[in-house]
Amino acid sequence: MSHAQLAPPFHGFVARFDSPSALRHAAQRLAEEGYRRMDAFSPIPIHGLAEALGMKRTWVPQIVLLGGILGFLGGFALLYYITVLHYPQNVGGRPLFSWPSYIPILFETTVLTAALFGVFGMLFGLNRFPQPYHPVSNAPGFDRASQDAFFLLVEASDPRFERSRTRELLDSLHPAEVHDVEA
Repeated sequence: MSHAQLAPPFHGFVARFDSPSALRHAAQRLAEEGYRRMDAFSPIPIHGLAEALGMKRTWVPQIVLLGGILGFLGGFALLYYITVLHYPQNVGGRPLFSWPSYIPILFETTVLTAALFGVFGMLFGLNRFPQPYHPVSNAPGFDRASQDAFFLLVEASDPRFERSRTRELLDSLHPAEVHDVEA
């Protein structure tokens, strides 16, 4: 058995930075060099990082909006059918179609249906969630990504990835440390 058969599969490099601006700068620099298969991990939102990584917007917001609209229309149709067509009740001389009384129920059907559409949109992979395991989770110190450290992952599947050249480029960006990520 050769050494190549014993080595674990290589997923890429992960670099830890000490500040959000350093992470954003590193992502921008790698994007300028032509890298596209990158991801960043941060305990806080960083303005401009998604653009630097070249992340595309997902369809989830539009799906949630569609769910909200359908929930509103479905709730309205149900209430109208019940209060006007199927079981009309004249209470205190009020009109059968009394829309102000619909507002709380329409709010609830709108929010509930939008939330359900969002969950199902997420589960069907439109934003790549859920992802219960990722190889970068095994990188030394990666548990700090949710506390105080900023990580940039460059995947080996990137067309521009050359192990030595990519490592040199990452080192030139002055990270606190760089680690191999095994698949």
